[in-house]
Amino acid sequence: MRDRIYITETDHDDLRRLVAVRRGGDGDTENLRQLEEELDRAEIVDHRQTIPPDVITMNSEVRLMDMDSGDIKVYKLVFPIQVRTDHTLSVLAPIGTAILGYRSGDVIEWRVPRGIRRLKVLDVLFQPEAAGTPSAA
Repeated sequence: MRDRIYITETDHDDLRRLVAVRRGGDGDTENLRQLEEELDRAEIVDHRQTIPPDVITMNSEVRLMDMDSGDIKVYKLVFPIQVRTDHTLSVLAPIGTAILGYRSGDVIEWRVPRGIRRLKVLDVLFQPEAAGTPSAA
């Protein structure tokens, strides 16, 4: 796990708004706190810079490997309102918060309700910024 993660300025602003809107609601308190901690430590890449194409941003599609089981899954990281299928992962889900801002090759250790998960980012299959379609909430 690295000390620094990378988040686009747009994603950072949208996620700060999400936290503010959800604050005081039921059930999200711990996830919101974790997301805020991630936003606090993130290196923000402003709109004049290019974020590397292997960084997980909002609406990125990623291939992850569970380091303990060896299972490999593909997910799209989305805002809670965009969750539609088993392959979409809310940024407020523990694993969604965990992968935000990491890069291909990174190994992430994250506390989830059943203990610690260790995930390796195998690939960023699609990143909106690299495709020229920045993500939007």
